[in-house]
Amino acid sequence: MSTFEIIALVIGGGLGAGIRYLVDGLVMRGRKNAFPAGILIVNVSGAFVLGLLTGLGPLLAPVWLTILGVGLLGGFTTFSTVSVETVLLAQRRRRDWAWVNVLGTFVLAAIAAGLGLMIGGLLPR
Repeated sequence: MSTFEIIALVIGGGLGAGIRYLVDGLVMRGRKNAFPAGILIVNVSGAFVLGLLTGLGPLLAPVWLTILGVGLLGGFTTFSTVSVETVLLAQRRRRDWAWVNVLGTFVLAAIAAGLGLMIGGLLPR
């Protein structure tokens, strides 16, 4: 990667993290200690978009897939926050929500990624 591409990757990661913060904040506004729906929405939508970009295949230059996928979507989605929120739910004796969070995130994200791949693959080449 060129210096410009690395800078674009870093900027994309920062933008993704900022967008995640805003989306989570909007969804979770006024919902202290509630189910972490904001991060669930972030991760599922991020998986869909990454699937879509990947499904586009040759329509998207590899460098753009890296900048958008690794940078923007890598900053947007978050495994660590899901992990911490799951443990916090369990500590608050909301083990039901903890299981829904961890399993729901992975199942829904996998389905979303699959749909994105399928839709991306259907677009004309």
